[in-house]
Amino acid sequence: MKVSSGKAFVISLIVCSLFNSARAQTSVTIPKHEIGGSIGMFVYQGDLTPEKAGAFKTPGFAFNLFYNRLLSPSFSLRTNLAHGKLWADEANYDDPAWRKQRSFWFNARNTEISELLVWNVLRNNYGERKILSPYIFAGAGIASLHINRGWQNLNYDYFVTDSAMLNGLAADSVHSLPGTIAVIPVGVGVRYSISNNLSLMAEASYRFTFNDYIDGFSQSANPNTNDHYSNYSIGLIYTFGKKTSLDCPTMRY
Repeated sequence: MKVSSGKAFVISLIVCSLFNSARAQTSVTIPKHEIGGSIGMFVYQGDLTPEKAGAFKTPGFAFNLFYNRLLSPSFSLRTNLAHGKLWADEANYDDPAWRKQRSFWFNARNTEISELLVWNVLRNNYGERKILSPYIFAGAGIASLHINRGWQNLNYDYFVTDSAMLNGLAADSVHSLPGTIAVIPVGVGVRYSISNNLSLMAEASYRFTFNDYIDGFSQSANPNTNDHYSNYSIGLIYTFGKKTSLDCPTMRY
C-alpha cells in the first residue's frame, strides 16, 4: 500500500515527537562507579585523654582513598583505604592533676581497609545532583597498627601508694601490643556536585574496636573500656558511568 508524501510527513512528525518525549524521560546518566580521595585527621579516644570526644589536642594527619560501586539510587558499596597517625600524651592535661603526673604517651601508625554500605538519604545516586546530598554509612574492616608507647616521665613518688596502677603498669609492660585489629566504622557525610562528574565531600566517622591496647596501656589505666578512634575528612569524588537515551530515527518517505 502506498502512502502519500503528505501522510508520511505527518506520521514522521508524530513518531519523532513520541521518540523525543521518551528521550526526555529516559536520557539520564546511570553512573556505575566512583573513585575518591580525602584528607583529614584521626582522633584517638581512650584511656589517655579526658576529652569525651577524643584527643583533639593531638590529632593525627590521615588520608582516605576509596572506590564506590553504585548499586541503586539509594545504596552503594565502598571499599575504603585509610592511613594516618593516632597519638595522645597525658602531659597535655592539667586536670585532673594525676594525668600530668602519670604522663603516659603513645603514637601509632594506622593503615585500615574496610567495606562500607553507603545510604544516600535523598536517593539521588543517579542523575544530576545540584543540592547537598547527605549520606550515612557503616561496615567492617581491619586496621594494621604499629604502636610506640612510653612512661618514662611517670612520677613514681606521686603514685607510691597506688599499688593497683603500678602493678597494672608492670602487667602492661610485658603485654604484647596488637598488630591487627577488627574495626566497625560508622559515619555520616555530605556531598555537593560541582559538575555531573565531580563532587565535594565532607564526612565524620567513628571506629568501634574490641581492643584496649591501641594506646599500649590497659591494666594501669582503665581496663573496663576499649580504645576507639574517629576520622574527619574533606575531599573529592569522581563519578563515571554511561548515558542511556532514545534517539529519534530518520524517517524516509
